[in-house]
Amino acid sequence: MKPSISFLNGRVVLADEVVNGSIRVEDGRIAAVESGVGVGQATGHDLDGDYLMPGFVEIHTDNFERHLMPRPKVQWAETPALLAHDAEVAAAGITTVFDALGVGDADPESLRGGAWQQVLNTIDTCSEQGLLRADHHLHVRCELPAPNTIDLFAPFHGHPRLSLISLMDHTPGQRQWEDIEQARVYYTGKKGWSLEKFQRQVEYAAELQARYAQPHRAYFVDYCRANGIALASHDDTTEEHVRQAHAEGASVSEFPTTVAAARTAREHGMLTVMGGPNVVRGGSHSGNVAASELARLGLLDILSSDYVPGSLLGAAMRLVNDELLSLPEAVATVSRNPARSCGLGDRGEIREGLRADLIQVRVVDLPRGGQQAVVRAAWREGLRVI
Repeated sequence: MKPSISFLNGRVVLADEVVNGSIRVEDGRIAAVESGVGVGQATGHDLDGDYLMPGFVEIHTDNFERHLMPRPKVQWAETPALLAHDAEVAAAGITTVFDALGVGDADPESLRGGAWQQVLNTIDTCSEQGLLRADHHLHVRCELPAPNTIDLFAPFHGHPRLSLISLMDHTPGQRQWEDIEQARVYYTGKKGWSLEKFQRQVEYAAELQARYAQPHRAYFVDYCRANGIALASHDDTTEEHVRQAHAEGASVSEFPTTVAAARTAREHGMLTVMGGPNVVRGGSHSGNVAASELARLGLLDILSSDYVPGSLLGAAMRLVNDELLSLPEAVATVSRNPARSCGLGDRGEIREGLRADLIQVRVVDLPRGGQQAVVRAAWREGLRVI
């Protein structure tokens, strides 16, 4: 049995409104939600007027990979990398995280070109020992043109944490890297490639795509269908990209690069994911459509922190401040909507009967003007984790 706890004197963010109220938690679940000072108790955790929000659900973050390889060719030990990643996402208000691990890379020196078995063992061991603050799931990102993608996927077969598979194709000249110059800046900067290596890889990439992309795509589509795994497309640019993904069973379109792709996804009942950093920075670092533009058009369903865990809260609040979404709508993009997209109907909302995954958020004034939303505490199934 988990301890009971009451949360008092807060601004509780519900599905469609914000109420001054309190909630009671029993055995890790929300037992009561009421307006007013308290729910049957005079004592409990005093929120002191802060927001009480559902814990964030992050379905696509590269943050674990960043801790495993903090610099090009520098590999970090699995356990300290996982614990640092876990602490960072929890501090950002993320109580459920899908660790996005990429499989498939023609470059043997890359993280995604190596084996993942030891990493999976580390996640399982740390979870069993109660060392993790967030609830960890797996999102496997499959690079379709890579020759070794299917071989590197082997450790994930039947893994109970595997909840989402996305189909990627980062061949320069299309999708995310339609602008070759943007691709050059990324690979020579973040990956540390020389200009000569980048030019060689561009030439080789087209050959790999023609040879492997379609058979690998068919393999993973069949795997998701056979095993009931959620399927996502990635970097859809054209209407045809979306229509193909929908026909294959994809329910999520990650980071569409154009309004046309996002609109087609909506027409086909697919949920659109955009990056929190895109919102915070005011646009895409790849030169693609801005997430705020999709929000303005009513085409944004889910925010992902992508490569900055703290961007989830900042992005949600910016959408509110820019009057693109109401606070409940913005919070849904980082909680209820991502949870539902992967079949997690037991969390993502403050409602009786759901998991007590909760965060306390305060909006503070900054010394140089403006405001900042800050996560002050977080609970997973009623147990405080930060």
